[in-house]
Amino acid sequence: STMRRRMTTDSPRSSTDPSEGKEKLRLKQEVGLISGVSLIAGTMIGSGIFMSPEWVLHHMGSPASSLLIWAACGLLAMFGALSYAELGTIIKESGGEYIYILRIFGSFPAFLFAYTSVILVRPAGLAAVCLSFAEYAVAPFYPGCSSPQVVIKCAAAACILLLTVINCLNVRLATSIMNVFTAVKLMALLVIVVGGVVLLAKGQTQSNGAVGVAFYQGLWSYDGWNNLNYVTEELKKPEVTLPRAVMIAIPLVTCLYLLVNVSYLAAMTPSEVLSSGAVAVTWGDKVLGSWAWLISLSVALSTFGSSNGTFFSGGRVCYIAAREGHMPDILSMAHVRRLTPSPALLFTSAMSLIMVISGSFTSIVNFFSFIAWFFYGMTITGLLYLKIKKPELPRSYKVPIIIPIIVLMAAVYLVLAPIIDQPQMEILYIVLFIFSGVILYFPLVRFKCHPHFLQKVTLHLQLFLEVAPTTRGEN
Repeated sequence: STMRRRMTTDSPRSSTDPSEGKEKLRLKQEVGLISGVSLIAGTMIGSGIFMSPEWVLHHMGSPASSLLIWAACGLLAMFGALSYAELGTIIKESGGEYIYILRIFGSFPAFLFAYTSVILVRPAGLAAVCLSFAEYAVAPFYPGCSSPQVVIKCAAAACILLLTVINCLNVRLATSIMNVFTAVKLMALLVIVVGGVVLLAKGQTQSNGAVGVAFYQGLWSYDGWNNLNYVTEELKKPEVTLPRAVMIAIPLVTCLYLLVNVSYLAAMTPSEVLSSGAVAVTWGDKVLGSWAWLISLSVALSTFGSSNGTFFSGGRVCYIAAREGHMPDILSMAHVRRLTPSPALLFTSAMSLIMVISGSFTSIVNFFSFIAWFFYGMTITGLLYLKIKKPELPRSYKVPIIIPIIVLMAAVYLVLAPIIDQPQMEILYIVLFIFSGVILYFPLVRFKCHPHFLQKVTLHLQLFLEVAPTTRGEN
């Protein structure tokens, strides 16, 4: 294909080009079943369950309906992940939605996704998680009052920089941190669940239109259900690991989320939940007393682990898009010794820092969800096309066709409902940004009109960063 030819003809050549030697540079297959479950569950459990409950309750108006939203979000995440698992066993390449759209629909829509995801969606998601980490991390230093925004944003920026160092150093280090922090966050949620059970056993309970926006806030807490598809080439036995990890991680997270929400509502009245800027911390103050600081610490560690998972997978989108010719060549390279896609990770870090400086948690969530579900819907449409038109393609796992149909209907609703119910100029700006990619696609990708100085810049960056072009994994 044109994109594959470009990888060999347009990439700057140097003495470190793997095509010149016998060994080819590629990312290692270091992600097994436990790390896969940790990547999914560890990214999902991070910020949303500790911050979104008040917003879901605000939009739904009653505890019962908010619990229904949490259950429905978990079911939708499960259906989406199962659909993606089939796609991952057909197209065994990293990149998630990007690579699926590229292989099914072609270069132009894939470029629009990469352009939007790399510049806005992935950095926005990372920024939101790091902002929530920062809010919990600095809260103990400002008892009884709100933390200054400048302190929160500085802490979030420090988190992003630390994650950049970790992920650039070693893939195994990044996955080990994911495993450890996933265990920590599961323990934090179990503390909240057990506390709620104790309150209910004592007989203590404080409580017996905007559905689309409520879904946005709930689904934010489940974001990460598709993260394993971004690192398919780094999976051990992806045809087995991918479906199994999904079937373990998402039901586990859904059950925990429902029990945690019940615990919140057992300890606090709806008005207390709505007025709390950090629901888990308020719960800790009411239930744990002098030990409440443990919740702030646990949540901070939890959101840090989620940030690591988001960063780990988000950098791969940039890396794969560059490898396919949709981003500058330097972003498709990996460190010659550490075998990490460090240029892509550094770029993702820079974009996330810009988002942290300019954004707030709630605005980032709504903005992220609208774009994400637009492209989720496009990807699921691609799966339905393959199931109907290409049933002969080999696949080790098949999902019943009704499941991707349900996910597609939900995606259409989640994209259209906010536009119809609460039209905002911001949505128009987002759509205009997506299609502004047309201005870049035709001269830079379609006709390959690249400024001559870019090749020299790429060569200098190669030497400075000690990186070289890579080949696809053997999956």
